[in-house]
Amino acid sequence: MLSLPKLLLLMLAALLAGFIDAVVGGGGLITVPALMLGLPAGTPLPTLLGTNKVVAVTGTTMAAGKFLRSGTLAWREMVGPVLASAVGASAGVWLTYRMHGDFLRPLLLILLVAMLAFTLLKPELGSLHAPRYGLTHQRGLAAAIALALGFYDGFFGPGTGSLLIFLFVAVLGFDFLRASALAKSVNWASNITSMGLFVWHGSWIPSVALGMAAANGVGGYFGAHMALNRGSGWVRGLFIAVVGALILRLGWQVLFS
Repeated sequence: MLSLPKLLLLMLAALLAGFIDAVVGGGGLITVPALMLGLPAGTPLPTLLGTNKVVAVTGTTMAAGKFLRSGTLAWREMVGPVLASAVGASAGVWLTYRMHGDFLRPLLLILLVAMLAFTLLKPELGSLHAPRYGLTHQRGLAAAIALALGFYDGFFGPGTGSLLIFLFVAVLGFDFLRASALAKSVNWASNITSMGLFVWHGSWIPSVALGMAAANGVGGYFGAHMALNRGSGWVRGLFIAVVGALILRLGWQVLFS
């Protein structure tokens, strides 16, 4: 059992992560390091990741529900990517029990730097909703992106939401608000699938996960609310800030871990 002050600090981290993750992703870069510091030394990696997934599911459920009720994106556009994400996440979790995902950090760092540069060099990127493809082609591409990122989320995870938003903007031509709405639904599917598999294997700590999950859900609700009220320009600004923070965080890990 953790002390009450340590649990409260973990809940505070989960609240902040839920807010940020609801808008632009990247919440795992807050909760995973917090759990590494807060949980007893020697906690198995699948247990840490499973606990984090229980936390993340609450935030993504609240955020995805808020976006869905708002009508920002038709629910029919979410069905294929959501199912593809769940399939990918199942394969990713299976791989988690067989090999460590730390080797992906340098690759993710390169991707994040490229994403940030591309976004900064194209100020108009994501400001207008201008889908580039017909509906059938768009749905197929969205499902393919969701399958690949669902697999990544089940296997490793950090930065999934930010990668999804960027790809939906850059590849499909969505604005940042609609990309965030679709990304949150896809991320919800990968999170809930991963959580179910980790919990089924007993790889989670209920006393920690449930308190953090409640805080994450509150953060997720208010993050989605702010995104809907402020619009794509505000989401773009926060996206740039969060991706920059992710680059600094991962860069530190790659260079000094």
